[in-house]
Amino acid sequence: MAQFTALTSRLVALPINDIDTDQIIPARFLKVTDKAGLGAALFSDWRYNADGSPKADFVLNQPAAQGAQILLAGDNFGCGSSREHAPWALTGYGFRAVISTSFADIFRNNALKNGLLPIVVDAATHGELLDLAEEAPAAELHVDLATQTVTLPGGRLVSFPIDGFSKTCLLKGTDELGYLLSFAPQIAAFEAARA
Repeated sequence: MAQFTALTSRLVALPINDIDTDQIIPARFLKVTDKAGLGAALFSDWRYNADGSPKADFVLNQPAAQGAQILLAGDNFGCGSSREHAPWALTGYGFRAVISTSFADIFRNNALKNGLLPIVVDAATHGELLDLAEEAPAAELHVDLATQTVTLPGGRLVSFPIDGFSKTCLLKGTDELGYLLSFAPQIAAFEAARA
């Protein structure tokens, strides 16, 4: 898993509530067990016409969205089925964080296990970020996982919650198994002492 410590980036606003995992990555792309190439299928039904050409009016197809690593989503992002391919597609596209007022539980857990930081903010901050995305699309946010804060362009700090275990894994760039394996020397010493 990719390590996450801090990030400074522009954001892309997709302020639609209840975006489900089938919209994030349609079911026809779930036949793969490898993450490679899933970024191209992110929001496929919204990004592309039936002939495969990009829809010019979709936010991710606009030049201002290119290179942005923070997605500003509507409420209840990632609802629906529990497909791990959804965070795979988001990170494959280049997103490292998603900001919303709430996330579906399974999506949030899958995101954290795949190096994608789900950031929950209050409705007033969310509205402020939507205004920022519209009025100053080149503005950047700074996300600091260690302090659990987002710094807005004016310098205001916004705190966000994250459980301690997920935070530790993201900061170290390791998944649950990697975390357990990091204790192999201690486990071996314990087992040797028992023999």
